[in-house]
Amino acid sequence: MYREKIKVLDCTIRDGGLINNHDFDSRFVRQVYRAVSEAKVDYMEIGYRNSKKLFSPKEYGLWKFCDDEEIEKIIEGIESETKISIMVDIGRVDMEDVRPKKESPVDMIRVASYVKDIDKAIYMVNEFSDKGYETTINIMAISRDQGSELDEAIHQIEEESKVDVVYIVDSFGALYQEPVEHLVKKFKEVMKTREVGFHGHNHQQLAFGNTIEAIIHGANYLDGTVYGIGRAAGNCPLELLVGFLKNPKFDIRPILDLISQEFIPLRDKIEWGYIIPYAIAGMMNEHPKAAMALRKSDKKEDYREFYERLVNYGFGEV
Repeated sequence: MYREKIKVLDCTIRDGGLINNHDFDSRFVRQVYRAVSEAKVDYMEIGYRNSKKLFSPKEYGLWKFCDDEEIEKIIEGIESETKISIMVDIGRVDMEDVRPKKESPVDMIRVASYVKDIDKAIYMVNEFSDKGYETTINIMAISRDQGSELDEAIHQIEEESKVDVVYIVDSFGALYQEPVEHLVKKFKEVMKTREVGFHGHNHQQLAFGNTIEAIIHGANYLDGTVYGIGRAAGNCPLELLVGFLKNPKFDIRPILDLISQEFIPLRDKIEWGYIIPYAIAGMMNEHPKAAMALRKSDKKEDYREFYERLVNYGFGEV
């Protein structure tokens, strides 16, 4: 059995780009697009739409900016029903750079927001909606914001926004089964006219399990990345998610080919996945930046010292 309303979004290039400054070459991105298209994945998030006034194209790859012209080159000639998504961060996008949907290859724009900035996120998604795009609000670091401010934000989104989907984002990979259930039920109780999505990080090897838990309680928009690629411990592996869902439209074979041909060699060049320092960050409900710094140091495998430093001094001192 399967739930027809479920949509799968691949964010391989967008989340994976956080490892290498979004500098995937166009051949690689095109291969990912071809594979997820053949697999019948519903959306592919190709990167961020960031302002070139704030970020230099000399320091970042194409997918930090996702110009419409570059997206067109990726999708040209590939028959596909997979929709294109991009993400924007509050304060990092020039709104005038987003053309109306009828002039762009992009179908969906996702606004990443912390609870404290929900009013700004609502303003942005309303403008994007008026331009013809599907929209989401992705509430980041939600493991840190589960109090009254989150309750107010959810009600505000329901009452004031034109958004289609609101995502629960476990940015620090800190959530367990029970809080995922609680959050999905909370969102669905308030937001009667929106879909709920879930985006998990794999610091404690729970991204896939927590995604299943979100599905059980009614989340219909689900994120994954090929071979779990993403910053630090990465994300819910797309191949596991597609294998779990019983919708016969999905075909895992192209994703398996992609992993064999592209992602196994890529693992020799950049690092992601479950590693003890990321697990420690997840246990402590902290951003993985300290663990990422450790992995670049000459003490990258000294897990106990890292743990003791965090316990005694906190992440701010690492």
